[in-house]
Amino acid sequence: MSVSPVRPGHPQRWLILGVICLAQLTVLLDNTVLNVAIPSLTRELHAATSDIQWMINAYSLVQSGLLLTAGSAADRYGRKKMLIAGLALFGVGSLVAGLAGSTGQLIAARAGMGIGGALLLTTTLAVAMQIFTPEEQPKAIGIWSAVAALGFAGGPLIGGFVLNHFWWGAIFLVNIPVAALGLVAVVALVPESKNPRGDRPDLLGAVLSTIGMASLVYAVISGPGHGWTSARVLGTAGAAVVVLGAFAWWESRVAEPMLDVHFFRDRRFMGAVAGAVLITFGMGGALFLLTQHLQFVLGYGPLEAGLRTAPLALTVVVLNFSGLAAKWSGRLGTPVSIALGMALMSCGLAAIAVSPGGYAATLLGLLLIGAGCAVANPAMAHAVMSAIPPEKAGVGAGINGTLAEFGNGLGVAVLGAVLSSSVASGESLSAGLGAGQLVGAVAVLAGGFLAAGLLRRAERKVA
Repeated sequence: MSVSPVRPGHPQRWLILGVICLAQLTVLLDNTVLNVAIPSLTRELHAATSDIQWMINAYSLVQSGLLLTAGSAADRYGRKKMLIAGLALFGVGSLVAGLAGSTGQLIAARAGMGIGGALLLTTTLAVAMQIFTPEEQPKAIGIWSAVAALGFAGGPLIGGFVLNHFWWGAIFLVNIPVAALGLVAVVALVPESKNPRGDRPDLLGAVLSTIGMASLVYAVISGPGHGWTSARVLGTAGAAVVVLGAFAWWESRVAEPMLDVHFFRDRRFMGAVAGAVLITFGMGGALFLLTQHLQFVLGYGPLEAGLRTAPLALTVVVLNFSGLAAKWSGRLGTPVSIALGMALMSCGLAAIAVSPGGYAATLLGLLLIGAGCAVANPAMAHAVMSAIPPEKAGVGAGINGTLAEFGNGLGVAVLGAVLSSSVASGESLSAGLGAGQLVGAVAVLAGGFLAAGLLRRAERKVA
């Protein structure tokens, strides 16, 4: 049985958690901050619609494609080393992006930032699992998850504030002092940890997983724009299936695999995986529709709409930073926590879907979603990480991040398609948005019961 080398808990673990959460926040903000700069980029760089799409997608495609590889590299060569490399790449990429003079330069810089982002997202969670005792891990992961929610809500707000005072490049240059501070703090505080076996690199597995995941995510995000039956989408999706199939075949035969396929025989792991995909599917798509609901149905401007979504993130932050969510999860157990959290989120999405038109019902929905996120997301992440040996923590974090990226992209694509088809069939935009939100609510509720059931069965088998 594998034992973590830092089971007593690192003496500066809470300070270290603050450092890695700061690094994580910077990466997550960049997932959404560019959206508010689209008008400025169109005007000042003469960017076409296709250029704008690649500026946004280059970051997410590279990041999602490299998450598994980045996590494996952290396990093999040292999580501290990869954390430093991620901060350095992210900082340099931000500098190049902020000073870019053409759309091509900005797209290339965003791709470089995606590499750094993949390293940071996997190593931050892996380090948190190493420095905390098993008893403290749920609260630590809760704080880590709360920072993710803060990143979601903060991107448009920070981007809007910066653009009101500076030029568009400043939204990238603000990352540099944060990355520099993070580098100094990581070098001084974070302990090195890695797989004691020192496995040899699985180069073919890394190439196959990167190409396969990037192709799959690209097919998902291209579907709404190019059509689900277009040659581009079908060809990319087909290539993704073939390459990921080859990846699974290779990993089942190589002596030292990057991803041990035996994980997928673990009911606890599969329960967490199923829930994670469905929760991010429902939430990613439904929150994509929420921004349109606030602007096109309730009539708020972009900045005011961003402020109106803040109660969701603030609820998550309060419940996780206070430790209340972790305390509830400890008493209820992981399966019940996930089921309860996702039921609350589903109710919140349904409340927004049937909202009579004012903000009061939407606010209630946001508070319910926030409470559900605060309980379910950390429990889900902890279930994924707990099902994987401690020496493979980087790979576990990579799996967790990959599921979130895939589920979110699929949710935006599918619920966006529900909206488009509803409007095309003669329904109003408000009715179409409500239909999409209800589909998201059903997906989240189904994910909660499926994950809880699988996890409960796994617990009974172990007992």
